[in-house]
Amino acid sequence: MRPARLRSLSAAAVAVAALLATAAPAVQAAPARAAAAPDIPLANVKAHLIQLQSIATANGGNRAHGRTGYKASVDYVRAKLDAAGYTTTLQQFTSGGATGYNLIADWPGGDPNQVLMAGSHLDSVTSGAGINDNGSGSAAVLETALAVSRAQLAPDKHLRFAWWGAEELGLVGSKYYVNNLASTERAKLSGYLNFDMIGSPNAGYFVYDDDPVIEQTFKSYFAGLSVPTEIETEGDGRSDHAPFKSAGVPVGGLFTGASNTKSSAQAQKWGGTAGQSFDRCYHSSCDTTANINDTALDRNSDAVAHAVWTLSAGTVTPPTGTVFSNATDVAVPDNGAAVTSSVAVTGRTGNAPATLKAAVDIKHTYRGDLVVDLLAPDGTAYRLKNSSSSDSADNVIATYTVNASAETANGTWKLQVRDVAAQDTGYIDSWQLTF
Repeated sequence: MRPARLRSLSAAAVAVAALLATAAPAVQAAPARAAAAPDIPLANVKAHLIQLQSIATANGGNRAHGRTGYKASVDYVRAKLDAAGYTTTLQQFTSGGATGYNLIADWPGGDPNQVLMAGSHLDSVTSGAGINDNGSGSAAVLETALAVSRAQLAPDKHLRFAWWGAEELGLVGSKYYVNNLASTERAKLSGYLNFDMIGSPNAGYFVYDDDPVIEQTFKSYFAGLSVPTEIETEGDGRSDHAPFKSAGVPVGGLFTGASNTKSSAQAQKWGGTAGQSFDRCYHSSCDTTANINDTALDRNSDAVAHAVWTLSAGTVTPPTGTVFSNATDVAVPDNGAAVTSSVAVTGRTGNAPATLKAAVDIKHTYRGDLVVDLLAPDGTAYRLKNSSSSDSADNVIATYTVNASAETANGTWKLQVRDVAAQDTGYIDSWQLTF
């Protein structure tokens, strides 16, 4: 990931729920079922990282733009793809007086007018081997591409994979690719998935909040693992999705954190060490194969494959309506007073719909303890979930449909949660209303 000083700010898009319920006034929906993507072997991904480390070691300790280590990295990845049946293209550009390379790999078949891309930057900084930043993303994308070949996947959409050069110098390679893509070819891109640092040693689980369908694809996958996620903010606009987004292409991706510090709340839900950076070796010589969290790398590599399989299969219809959300964690006290999380609804006319969707994500170790209500701006309470001593499952991750047609739409709506029994704890992770 490129340094923060190069950051271009972008407005955060709100998350969109993928789970729907249809009965009134409030019915809990069943979780969405994940697409049947293969497990990506962690050992295979790590084998690619070992090769990238060896390349760096043999070429002055790095794989940076314009250095022999970068070209050797490109040659390694390309050889794997060529042997797997991909059509590969090496795109050259110049930056800082040195030749750079983008590697593009197309899988045969699929609708050429609907192209799904997945990519990562392959270059490191000059100070180190760049194994987390961004060997991790590059290796996961490579192994996913090889899994496509092993499965002889025949997706509805055309699949294209990319490894970018000179990202660390300001997204040079991906900008060059997008800027030199004819407008007719840009229009064929149904989405671009970016993976930049997905094995940070003190990992967090962050999802880009750009395209709502891509975002929910990743969030649903991690929800299936009972792994909470947060919206990615540290690297917003600082990686190779930015040129695609600026060109109007739907984008999304994953991130496990760089130099930002993990909070106590994040350490509680993800493990790791509070008060330390997600990656203490970010842009440093210690970013080696020892600088990888195997669990995070494994989960994120599988998530890459899940997204590729899911989003390349036919047409995914985006949710309709305007979404208002709050992703700030709110602790729910054990057997204590009710707590609330608010969203301010603006720009609506008239009353709320009779099919108002309230999507909630509450992490809790005994969901039967929880009473959940939606509070309208005038204080009217709509019961979403009652407590139940026989409901011993974890978490409340569901979308409820509420007949709120008697309520004025604009105003402050609140999710109210109360824990009515002792010994189990949790927090409101996020929630949203779709009008």
